[in-house]
Amino acid sequence: MSHHPSATPTAADQIAYLDTAAATAVGRDYKRRALDALDLRPGHTVVDVGCGPGTDLGRLADAVQAGGRVVGVDSDARMLAEAGRRLTDRPTIGLRAGDAHALPLDDTSMDRARIDRVLMHVADPAMVLREVRRVLRPGGVLALTEPDWDTLAVADEDVRTSRGFARFVAGRVRNATVGRELVRLSARAGLRVRSVEAIAVVFRDFDTADRILGLRRNSARAVAAGALADADVQPWLRRLTNGPLLAGFTLYLVTAEA
Repeated sequence: MSHHPSATPTAADQIAYLDTAAATAVGRDYKRRALDALDLRPGHTVVDVGCGPGTDLGRLADAVQAGGRVVGVDSDARMLAEAGRRLTDRPTIGLRAGDAHALPLDDTSMDRARIDRVLMHVADPAMVLREVRRVLRPGGVLALTEPDWDTLAVADEDVRTSRGFARFVAGRVRNATVGRELVRLSARAGLRVRSVEAIAVVFRDFDTADRILGLRRNSARAVAAGALADADVQPWLRRLTNGPLLAGFTLYLVTAEA
């Protein structure tokens, strides 16, 4: 599953993107908070729904220790192949090809579940959450992290172009506002919401912002689509490149219980 708001990149592009996002300071911070929210214990079984190239499976395995079990599920064979390559020496981690809408897991077989920036891409987030509810044992915990792309803001004197860029990016994501919908969707799936955090994802560095938000890539696409004028975009990009840069969006971290 691709986790960034752009066209269909190659597998290598997607994997590099996921690695980059995870390695940023804000990426490390929210992932640590989501891991804490799961309250993992030795011996737990945990599923990472949409595990991608296995970015976080090692950390989950460390937490559940030798007596626990971690299952990474993804629909993308290339992601699973990369995860398998990275995790050959981790016997407690299993990888399964599967659709998040129909998890290849038994009812009430998991103590914990994790979904990180996956619901923004799926066809039916509500169905995915019902599936997670099915595989979690009673009292099992789910940690969800999803962005709200409608909150994307790029600071610049040309507010119109910044807004146009933000709208264009949000328009490229299937479920752009799913972050703010997690509470409602979780409750509807029969999960009890335990906590909600709104995390401000802030970028001050052009290169990092460009990699994560696609400032150059997506503004070029917006011009090609007729959503923005090149005469506005070029000076806008120049100012952002020269800095000081400030851009950000809101990421929601929701913890829910089966």
